[in-house]
Amino acid sequence: SNWESYSLVMEDTEDDKMMTMKRRESLSLRNAKKMEKLRSMLHTEDGVNWVNHDKSLSEQGVTEDMILTLRVKFWGDSNIDRNDPVHLNLIFAEAREFVIQGTHPVTEDEAVAFAAIHAQEQYGNYDSTRVKHLHSYIKELLPPDYRKVRGIEPRVISEYSKLTGLSEHNARFRYVDLFRSLRTFGVSFFLVKEKQPGKNRLVPRLLGIARDSIMRVDENTKKVLKVWPLTKLKDWAAAPKAFTLNFGEHADGVYSVQTLEGETMSRLIGGYIDIIIKNSSHESDVPLQDDG
Repeated sequence: SNWESYSLVMEDTEDDKMMTMKRRESLSLRNAKKMEKLRSMLHTEDGVNWVNHDKSLSEQGVTEDMILTLRVKFWGDSNIDRNDPVHLNLIFAEAREFVIQGTHPVTEDEAVAFAAIHAQEQYGNYDSTRVKHLHSYIKELLPPDYRKVRGIEPRVISEYSKLTGLSEHNARFRYVDLFRSLRTFGVSFFLVKEKQPGKNRLVPRLLGIARDSIMRVDENTKKVLKVWPLTKLKDWAAAPKAFTLNFGEHADGVYSVQTLEGETMSRLIGGYIDIIIKNSSHESDVPLQDDG
């Protein structure tokens, strides 16, 4: 397993949360509450307090009673080793959270498949005598967008019944394997504001950063609107309230967004660039400049 892909997340104190809220309100008082509500619904990376590896824990205010959580920060495309239960369980826990919270868009059929595998992992083999009992839990295994779809629970139970014999370990492996097939697999989303074409106003947008690309995604439908290859990125810059990307001739000018997460986004891109440099023999195609 590539443990360099993992990092630690610090749990915010109430004071930290209040300070973050005030900083966000300073961006736009008129739309602050609307953006905060949207951010909580989308479960983005905004506000995730990653440990800075360039500083000691004490320099970052980490005390003995603080909780640090191990999470995947840099998602790769290497295969998951089913014989490494620690790695598999960590990936499964994050994949499950992303799917159930609706962070990553899935089709209805994919939602049914995820829920069925999750049921097998959690409850073991299908038992017809427990069907009525299961109905009350099935919705909790589905993304929010599909919990009220008529007839979806019987579909999940039907698919669940076909998984008899699948062990808990192999169910987790299958869940992760399906998660890795999603178009947005490994994408870290940030809720930003971008300028609306032809108008002097800013609108919400999801900006996704992945191991090989950066994408614009509709915050409501989760439809991918634009994808830029990471290897075509010429430079990027983080400011206190903005983040700018320059793809040179591969995009229409410079793309700039309003955000308070510029430094976090900059470090994430820099980490993926380092991975590309390590794994690629075509270093001449890799962007090296960072103005952030």
